[in-house]
Amino acid sequence: HPPGLIADGRDMGTVVFPQAALKIYLDASAEERAQRRYKQLIDKGVGASLEDILQDLLARDDRDMNRSVSPLKPADDAIRLDSTSMTIEEVLAAILEEARHRGVR
Repeated sequence: HPPGLIADGRDMGTVVFPQAALKIYLDASAEERAQRRYKQLIDKGVGASLEDILQDLLARDDRDMNRSVSPLKPADDAIRLDSTSMTIEEVLAAILEEARHRGVR
């Protein structure tokens, strides 16, 4: 329904908006996600340890995927997009192409 909405979050496609016209489960390897977070922090002038970030990320993933209430998982009808080796522009292009393909505007 116009005007539409883009929502980002771990439960968006399964809990918050289960009837969404397009659901993208965006993922990347733990190592790539840690590297991206590390770069964000360094760019902000915040000291960070890549190894600590990776361990924190792995622990959070484990907690989220194995919790008893609303565990982290893609919606059954979500498009799974592994962005490990993609630029942000490539991710955007892939999502826009899927939206066009489904007639979502």
